This record gives sequence, C-alpha cells and structure tokens, in this order.
Amino acid sequence: MINRLFIKNYAIIEELEISFSDRLTIITGETGAGKSILLGALGLIMGRRADTKALYDDEKKCIVEAWFDVSKYELKTFFEKNDIDYDEQVVVRRELTPSGKSRAFVNDTPVRLNILQQLSGALIDLHQQFDTLDIHNVSFQLRMIDALAENTTLLSEYQQLFKIYQNNKNRLRELVLQSENAVKETDFLNFQLKEFNDVELIDGEQEKIEDEIGKLTNAEDIKRALGAAFQHLSENEQSVIGQLEEISNSLSNISKFHPDLNKIYERFESLKLELDDISHEFEKIAENTEYDPERIAEIQERLDLIYKLQNKHNAKTVAELITIQNDLQSQINAFGDLSEEIEKMEKEIGIQRKKLTNLAQKLSKKRKGVVDAFENKVHDLLAQLSMEYSQLKVEIVQLPELNSTGFDEVNFLFAPNKGSRFLPIKDVASGGELSRLTLCTKSLVASAIPLPTLIFDEIDTGISGDVALKMGNILQELSNRHQVISITHTPQIAVKADTHYFVYKKVVEDRTVTNVKLLTFDERVRAVATMLSGSPPSASAIENAKELLKL
Repeated sequence: MINRLFIKNYAIIEELEISFSDRLTIITGETGAGKSILLGALGLIMGRRADTKALYDDEKKCIVEAWFDVSKYELKTFFEKNDIDYDEQVVVRRELTPSGKSRAFVNDTPVRLNILQQLSGALIDLHQQFDTLDIHNVSFQLRMIDALAENTTLLSEYQQLFKIYQNNKNRLRELVLQSENAVKETDFLNFQLKEFNDVELIDGEQEKIEDEIGKLTNAEDIKRALGAAFQHLSENEQSVIGQLEEISNSLSNISKFHPDLNKIYERFESLKLELDDISHEFEKIAENTEYDPERIAEIQERLDLIYKLQNKHNAKTVAELITIQNDLQSQINAFGDLSEEIEKMEKEIGIQRKKLTNLAQKLSKKRKGVVDAFENKVHDLLAQLSMEYSQLKVEIVQLPELNSTGFDEVNFLFAPNKGSRFLPIKDVASGGELSRLTLCTKSLVASAIPLPTLIFDEIDTGISGDVALKMGNILQELSNRHQVISITHTPQIAVKADTHYFVYKKVVEDRTVTNVKLLTFDERVRAVATMLSGSPPSASAIENAKELLKL
C-alpha cells in the first residue's frame, strides 16, 4: 500500500506531496492540469526510464519518493535476496540529475532498475488504457481461478511435492549421465589397464633385461677376450701362471734363509692362486657365453613393450609404471555400479508422479467447479457497465505434462459484441473494454488475492450517468479490501472517494506549475458540481452534487 508520494522538479511540478487513503482515493481536475504527470512521476518509482526533458528546472535534480506499507506482501525474502534492508515501511526514491544520470534507492540502498521494477510490480498495479495489463497473463488468470476455487492449501501441498519431484528428476538425469560417463570412462581405463596386465610388469626387470641384452649382443667379443685371457694366464707355453710357478719354486728354496722372504712368499702364493682362479673364471664365463639371436629378439621385444608404456605414460622406470597400473585399478574400483541407485530413484519418482497427478486432478476439478459462476458474475458486472453483450469465457485445457500448478492451462477468452467469436483478450478488447473487464474480474477475486495498490487512469472514458455510478460502486466495493486510486472525470465516481484530491495549475513568477489540493467536503461539493455542469456550477448542480455525496 502506498502512503505518500513526493515529487520535486518534475515536468511542471515544482514540488508537491500527496497522501493516499488506504481505501479509495479519487483524483480529479481539469484537462491538462497535470493528472497524467502524477502517473508519469509514479512511473519513475516503478522503474521506467527517465528523460532529462522531464526536469522542471534543468539545473536541479528531479526527486520522486514514495512511502509504502509492505507488511501484508511477504516481501522479506525478496529484500534478503537482493541485499536490501527490510522494513515494513519501505521508501523508494528515484533521482534524475541534469546530466542525465539516474539513480534508484530502496530504503537508501542503491538498486538497479530491474530490481525496482520487480518490487514496484508487487506494490503497484497501474491500469492505463492501452497498457498491457496482467489480465493478459495466463499465469495471473490461473491465479484468479485458483483464488475463487479456494485452492491455496491444496496448491501449496502440490507445489511442495512438485519441487521435490523436480529435484529428484534432475538428480536422476545426473545419475544416468554419471552412469553413462562412468561406463565410457571405465571402458577407457580398462583398455589402458589391459595394456599393463598383458605386459605383466615385474619390478627391477628392466635393468636385468638391459644387462642381458648387453651381454648377448657382445657375446663373441666377450668369449674372444676371455678365451685369450685364459690362454695367456694358463695354457700358453709361456703362460703367466706357468712362469709364476717357476718363480714360486725358486722362492720356496730360499724363503727359509731370510725372515722377510717367508711373508713375501706367502703373499706371492696368494696372488698366484688368485690369478689361477681368475683364469678359470674367464674360462668358465667364456664357455658359458654364446651368441643367441632368438633370445636377443625375445628379450628385445619385451624391452620394447616396457619402453612403449614408459613413453605413453611419461614414466622412467618399471616401478613408476606399476604405480600407474595400481592407480588405474583404483580408479576403476571407484566407479561403483549406479544401477541400483537409479532404479531406486525411478521408483520414488513414479510414486511422486502418481501423487502429483492425483492432486492435479483435484485442483482441476475445483477450478472447473467455479468457472460457470465466475463467468456469470463477470457478465452481470459488465452489463452494469454498459457492456451487456460482452462475455468472458474461461477455457481450461489439460497439458500433457505436469507443471508447477498442476496440468491445467487457463485462458480467458473474450467476445466484446453479440455474435463475436471468443478470442484471447489481448486480440479483441479495446482499452476501455480491457479496463472495465479488469475492474470486474479483480473485484470478484479481491478478497482472495493480496492484490497490490490498484491505480485506474480514466477507466470511465465513454460512460456517464447510471453506468458511471455502478462503476463507482464497484470501485468502492473493491476498496473495502484493497487500496484503490482512480483518476476520473466522472462525478458519479468522484463522489465515492474516501479521499478526494484536485489537481490544478497556477502561475508562479511567470511560470505555470501543477499543484494538488486535498478537498474539504464543501470543496468536494463544488468540484463535483463543476463536473456536472461546468464552471461556475449552477445552483441545481450544487444541490445534485450534495445529493450524490450523501450516497
């Protein structure tokens, strides 16, 4: 609910402030006095684009400020989501500087225009002819039918379950995708692991194979060198060991004659025995060393497999390869079988879908149960507003899939004239018809929906007399449950006001400015009389105005 509106330096408004009744506020005034300017300023509060051409004084900034009571609108979550301090009394301000810079604030917190638009959309419902009204919106149409059907509790139960249902469906999609990816990933890992398993790596084998390859590829050189060494040491006529044997014999005969020779002799004998042992080792190795091309090919193939794995996995040793092999196995083991969890989730979703379908059927039945009465009441109200041949038809179509409100799609179809086809409202209703239709439908659901402040701009265009009086009665009835602000030229509507403002122009220092005056009872009499007969009002018009104001 809007409590006050302050405007400074906007259009031909120098500065004014207006307070609104919590019921029906009527704004009247002469054509061109500035009533539309008030709505233009209010549009800034609603997040509409600003233009420096709207500045009254192009050297000063424009300020439009509005105070709202939001205690009944459950907006705390919206404020928290957008990091705005919440208070049941909200101040919204727009500023426009001469340079063209525009700023918006909610409770002194700077906000972007889209945030301001969302907030004001919940606080103000501005109806102007040819505007796109929310009655066009199929979701709002459904909301109206649900309000009449008293579906609040049932719909809340459905939506809570639907939210869980949607989360579970999303989770199931994730599990299926995860399972599919796991199969692909496991296949790839198994392919890599098979390469390791086929090779059957043994820690330390690379070094042994490399040593054996070296031995086998140099076998002939080894055999030749060792054979020659054996011959020189043991077999030749002038072999080293033969010569050492002669020296040993000579030394054995004299060692007993000199104390130092005995120790030297023992050392010499050890050297001779060592050389003899080395000679036979050479012989043994030479005899056991053979060039084996088949063995070379066999172990070279094995070594090539090891090198290939090392290059592929950027490893330097067999030990590193074994670590990689173990890691692949661990990754495969980590991919558990998701089929059991998927089956469980599918079963749970099936149960939830069955419950949701049952609730959706109940919602649909209740919706269809109020349609006839709603259509008839709308028709009666339209007839009172001189639209006796206009009809509203509520079409409820069942959708193939469940959504957040069940499986119903609600469409309001409108036939403005006798014999007209029923078509979507936006395609056939004129501005005046749309305003009256909106007034009628919202007046019927006013007690069930927490509507924002309803502002009607000259919805009485083209009507007068008894029809205008009935429209005033509808507005007055609507204001018993919601705040209503109406700009009107019709005296029959003006007399229904709880608060009546008069917009007028005056000249101040050779400049025309718009101002607003809260009318007393006597001033209301004169204003209504002027609307009835012109200015100055006749005596009969004044008496007629008094009679109307007593209603």
